[in-house]
Amino acid sequence: MTLDLVNSHSPGENMPQRDNRTPGNILETDPVAPPPTEASQVTPKQRRRALVSSFLGTTVEYYDFLLYGAAAGLVFPILFFPDEMDHAVGATLSFVILLAGYVARPLGGLLFGHFGDKFGRKNILFITLMLMGVVSIAIGLMPTFATIGYAAPIALTVLRVVQGLAIGGEFAGATLMATEHVKKERRGFASSVAVTGGPTGSVLATLVLGLFAGMPDDQFLSWGWRVPFLLSAALVIIGLYLRYRVTESPDFEKARQEGKVETGVPILRVLKKYPMETVYGIVGGAGPLFMQALLAVWMIPHLTAQGVVERQEALYMLTFSSFIHIFAIPFFATLSDRFGRRRIMLIGAAISVTLVFPMFAMFNSGNWWLIALAFVVGNPIIQASMYGPIGAFLAEKFEPEDRYTGVSLTFQLASVFGAGIAPLTAAWLYGLDNDQGTNNIAWWFIGMIILGAVAVILSRSKFQSRQKDPAAPVEVVAAK
Repeated sequence: MTLDLVNSHSPGENMPQRDNRTPGNILETDPVAPPPTEASQVTPKQRRRALVSSFLGTTVEYYDFLLYGAAAGLVFPILFFPDEMDHAVGATLSFVILLAGYVARPLGGLLFGHFGDKFGRKNILFITLMLMGVVSIAIGLMPTFATIGYAAPIALTVLRVVQGLAIGGEFAGATLMATEHVKKERRGFASSVAVTGGPTGSVLATLVLGLFAGMPDDQFLSWGWRVPFLLSAALVIIGLYLRYRVTESPDFEKARQEGKVETGVPILRVLKKYPMETVYGIVGGAGPLFMQALLAVWMIPHLTAQGVVERQEALYMLTFSSFIHIFAIPFFATLSDRFGRRRIMLIGAAISVTLVFPMFAMFNSGNWWLIALAFVVGNPIIQASMYGPIGAFLAEKFEPEDRYTGVSLTFQLASVFGAGIAPLTAAWLYGLDNDQGTNNIAWWFIGMIILGAVAVILSRSKFQSRQKDPAAPVEVVAAK
């Protein structure tokens, strides 16, 4: 049985070939050669297409997902809750709805991971991208509380949950499509290409929202905030076209030909075969994801409320740091290809612990330039140093037939416990009656990073690449 929702490719690229496992089963293949079942058999054109498709697809999805995060502190407390409600309460409820999307992400990861491990990566990624586009357009067109009352925040919550389900299936699929099209010794860099779609989407989201945030308040709150959500339609069309043309993962094709897929339940296999690796992946990824959401969601309205910088200025500061972030992630990922995932991630943990207090000191300085520098320290240095290798770090823990589900589960639960709770946790810690303010947040973050470093040390990889002899057989070895 095969699931073939997107079964067309560019002209002349594919033709039916009989599957030797199941009589009568038809697979798509190249007319000249059989479908690649090893990364070494992938042509440069197929490899480039897979990398570009993964990058642009995650860019579009994270543009949509992070656009909500940017608007959660600036727009939704005003428009989607009663006027008589205290602004702080409205902001808290907006962050709760934001959290609902993160809570839905592991469920989406399990749902789409299940089908991705049984029927292939390509078709699932097409579906997740389409869902994200529909949700963003719906948010851009949705009536406010003044028009439909409490139905507005309820509808916003439903849309956010659907959005979370879709993004839950995105990260693992896009990362695997990139990593499984290249040789093992390049998988750190390849996975970072997909991961880099996150900050790229953040750049687009904050840049576009920032352009409209400079409008007079009445115009921005009336219609200006809606335009960035509606613009995602054009990005989705481009992303769908690219995903329509990409070839299926060679690792998955090999597992399918060996009869390892379409049997059993992937999530049960993951929990039975990799219980501790799943836990280590969640704990190892939560810290850097906390920092990412802290800066993107909580810090901007915090700075604006303090009167330190204007709303548009804060968004542009975040945009600039996210732009540098785009290059920092593959930089640290490439280092992990050369020196090992564990070593680079532990260095990143040390960097994070060392720089978090100076970062908050710059945020609290009241100096425009130091605040801008704090965003740079937080995103492309603190966050990227441990986050850059994360895609390969997680993917190397699971067999191909379990990998979509395994990576989805670990990364999305890390997102819940890291990014999902970040705004609410930061607001609670900052408001504690001990006069410590951001110091409370810094200590919390350090605790998360220390736990993450311990998880990285204890974690083992079944697919760690060997730099000196890439052709050597892979065995179960400890990560470098």
